[in-house]
Amino acid sequence: MSYREAYEKWCTDPYFDEDTRKELAALKTDEKEIEDRFYRQLEFGTGGLRGVIGAGTNRMNIYTVRKATQGLANYIVSQDGQAKGVAIAFDSRRMSPEFAREAAFCLNANGIQTYLFESLRPTPELSFAVRELGCIAGIVITASHNPGEYNGYKVYWEDGAQITPPHDKNILAEVGKVTDFSQVKTMKEDEARIEGLFQIVGTSFDERYLEKLKEQSIHPELIKAAAKDMKIVYTPLHGTGNIPVRRVLKELGFEHVYVVEEQKSPDGNFPTVAYPNPEDARAWKLALELAGKVDADIVLATDPDADRLGVYVKDTESGEYVSFTGNMSGMLIAEYILRERTKTGTMPERPALVETIVTTDMAKAIAADYHTALIEVLTGFKYIGEQIKWFEEKNTYSYVFGLEESYGCLAGTYARDKDACVAVMMLCEAAAYYKLQKKTLWDAMVDMYEKYGYYKEGLSTLTLKGIDGANKIQELMKEQRENPPKELGGFKVLAVRDYKTDIRKDMETGEVTATGLPASDVLYFELEDSAWCCVRPSGTEPKIKFYFGVKGNSLDDAAEKLEKLKNEFGTGGN
Repeated sequence: MSYREAYEKWCTDPYFDEDTRKELAALKTDEKEIEDRFYRQLEFGTGGLRGVIGAGTNRMNIYTVRKATQGLANYIVSQDGQAKGVAIAFDSRRMSPEFAREAAFCLNANGIQTYLFESLRPTPELSFAVRELGCIAGIVITASHNPGEYNGYKVYWEDGAQITPPHDKNILAEVGKVTDFSQVKTMKEDEARIEGLFQIVGTSFDERYLEKLKEQSIHPELIKAAAKDMKIVYTPLHGTGNIPVRRVLKELGFEHVYVVEEQKSPDGNFPTVAYPNPEDARAWKLALELAGKVDADIVLATDPDADRLGVYVKDTESGEYVSFTGNMSGMLIAEYILRERTKTGTMPERPALVETIVTTDMAKAIAADYHTALIEVLTGFKYIGEQIKWFEEKNTYSYVFGLEESYGCLAGTYARDKDACVAVMMLCEAAAYYKLQKKTLWDAMVDMYEKYGYYKEGLSTLTLKGIDGANKIQELMKEQRENPPKELGGFKVLAVRDYKTDIRKDMETGEVTATGLPASDVLYFELEDSAWCCVRPSGTEPKIKFYFGVKGNSLDDAAEKLEKLKNEFGTGGN
């Protein structure tokens, strides 16, 4: 069926509701928009769906959500998982409650028990709920940090992590088999309730989640000692973090937590920010203004589904607030945990730190210093969650901390996805520790640079939308594969890792070995002088991403090296 035929079907078929048909009828003269909405089915990737909200096969709407859920339901039935059920949560985005309910009723129509949170919750609480409720799977409706026109649908398996092999490919195959909406089942809420298939999860579950967060605290006594003199500014960026973040900080004893009033309430239109992403400097305007008024020590922001944490810290020498990358805040938390657990004798046997291949190499230096194994995985926190499962099943290591460069980390194993709520808690505890030593987190970061080396990382992205954009991304990857550079930013290329073919090639000797990680469309260039760069298409957005890392002799030296590398290999900006 051509995109035009699909459009005409949606405009006339009574299966689609009147509002949907009206929305599409209004586009009858906009051929380009019609093509973009119908040239393909919204792709169900290895994690789920993500797309612009609207009518059409290439959009997020109740029909594409039902279709994806039917494929998931078919797989759950094949695994005899109906009675275990599926936990479902959603964030503050537009249509999130509606999509969550549609998913539940589709599952119910297939005889599958569902547990739907009564209102918005952080993504990590869904991860926790899957295991706590003994479910076979979980769904969270969120587009994470994407702009407000997006929404998404992420699938978790019974270990509490986002789906990994073989379940991701198997679910993908089942979704692919649902080729017509006539194959999709659904049922009314009252019928689902009568059959005992539809249950609401209330606030009592939040208590269990918060208790697990507080169990990660190493020195609660330090918080009480520093609480009176420590000021924290926080913004949930109109998302799900407001209640759990403020509550855990209050229960641990932090007394001065100031919330950005204009961004406190959940709102899927994100009226005060163009892009609700703590990685975007523009999202910090109101928080930094409040920080200046109250003379805050630390400024924090979580993304809409509260799995990513952004940080600004006051530099007492300049009086300015310094932006921390996800690598920087992650390293501060990691070293705090490893050091203090070692000191207090609470470090487990065979401890392990887990990071993605594009995360800072400082993690390797810190892990070595504390005699901790360092495990590298592909980009995506689901692979960190998968390691926790394997550690437990194979009795190899004890998970201590995991992080990725994109502002996500997890302390503890109560969840199997990144959790900004626990990251806030642990970073504020570390800040209290340093406050009692008359140091800021920036002072602590400089101490780490002096001890381990001036590691600095960067990211550039190139957005290429539509059919032409997708083809261009593939052309760029093909060119890099077939003609790898010999030098980048003044650094000699020592080796190239192609994770798609599972090959690492030494550029000097020609020796070829395996990468040791699952197949993925990723190229990684090992450079001299402890530098590296990596390129991969985004799994959730129409972008190609370029990652960079260097090690310098000073902050200025590292910044200069990174800029040269970005200018030569990346796009030079976002």
